[in-house]
Amino acid sequence: MTVRYLKKADKTPETETASAQQVVSAMLAEIGAHGEAAVRAYARRLDQWDGDIVVTRAEIGRRSAEVPAQVRRDIDFAIAQVREFALAQRQSLHEFSVALHPGVTAGQRVIPVNVAGCYAPTGRYAHIASAYMGVATAKAAGVETIIACSGPFRGAPMHPCLLYAFDRAGADVVMTLGGVQAIASMAYGLFTGKPADVIVGPGNKFVAGAKRALFGTVGIDVFAGPSEIAVIADDSADPAIVASDLVGQAEHGQESPAWLFSTSRPLADQVLQRVPALIAQLPPTAREAAASAWRDYGEVIVCDTREEVAALSDRYASEHLEIHAAHLDWWLEHLTCYGSLFLGEEATVAFGDKASGPNHVLPTKGAARYSGGLSVHKFMKTLTWQRMTRAGARDIGAVTARIARLEGMEAHARTADDRLAKYFPGTAFELGAPVST
Repeated sequence: MTVRYLKKADKTPETETASAQQVVSAMLAEIGAHGEAAVRAYARRLDQWDGDIVVTRAEIGRRSAEVPAQVRRDIDFAIAQVREFALAQRQSLHEFSVALHPGVTAGQRVIPVNVAGCYAPTGRYAHIASAYMGVATAKAAGVETIIACSGPFRGAPMHPCLLYAFDRAGADVVMTLGGVQAIASMAYGLFTGKPADVIVGPGNKFVAGAKRALFGTVGIDVFAGPSEIAVIADDSADPAIVASDLVGQAEHGQESPAWLFSTSRPLADQVLQRVPALIAQLPPTAREAAASAWRDYGEVIVCDTREEVAALSDRYASEHLEIHAAHLDWWLEHLTCYGSLFLGEEATVAFGDKASGPNHVLPTKGAARYSGGLSVHKFMKTLTWQRMTRAGARDIGAVTARIARLEGMEAHARTADDRLAKYFPGTAFELGAPVST
């Protein structure tokens, strides 16, 4: 494989995680020991928030009324898109029963979790889309109780548009909490008395660290890190659009990788030339984030063939993967590792981030090798059941007893022995040699 780096990253997505995990561990220990009091103390110290944690229905109504009518329509449109896609995912899950052997029937039930925690970050930006991505998907899954959290926005209460989005998407409880303290509160059921079964939503390295540390106590969507984009482009691509899309995702934060994989050296050179100028034209907050991200994490790689590009892309397993190349169906067929795939110039990541329908909470740091992103499936449990007649137990029981004794598990074997003796008195079975050690 011929791979030429025109620009190589100085850092990797793992570079900044170790120190964050130490902070997370200390905070979780404090919250575990002191509960709501510790959460309130962190809210005051880290977010300068000393108001109510649980937002009242009256406050939701009052703040939502501040949202302009056009903004409400836009949010409602996006919620409908996300909900419709999630409902289609829900319909793809089926309950069934199957006769496996004469007298032996097994099946599957599909049941939502009881309590979901949905997080939307705040900080540089008001992440309105993250509010409905989690909540609307949980609602489509049929989750009974949905608890939503986001922090105060720039020292003030939660952003009114984000609060409106939580409410319209179907949250049952909304809490003004950000960061580690929000994740811990949902996991432990603080302020609500209802510990979450699953916690979902994007966040910074501290939020990601808290979800990782609490995994097992609760389920989570993905082990997420900073947002990533990869663009595959050939000589048919528009370098201006490719550069724009790379910068569009780099503005997420200073640790957000942006990668270009190309079969065209001229295209790659043009993109390299255009990106710094596009960053320079951004407003200060976005400019600072994108400049650092491109400097430290940006890469431009040229390969000789599309097969080499596909193999390289699968190794990176990027969160977002755009294809600006001919023969889109070829790429759809051959690529296997990505969080979400955007086929063609028309389908930019920003559309998926905000309003097109599929969820924008996606795996990062190579996790797309083994995991998809947030979907209705993350809120569902596929539970198995089985039933059998006494005739069915005859063959299953004898095989079970023999295998259990081969494993050295005599008590297991005897549960089969006892049933066979009860159901078929006087019948001799080959049940294996009893375990003696």
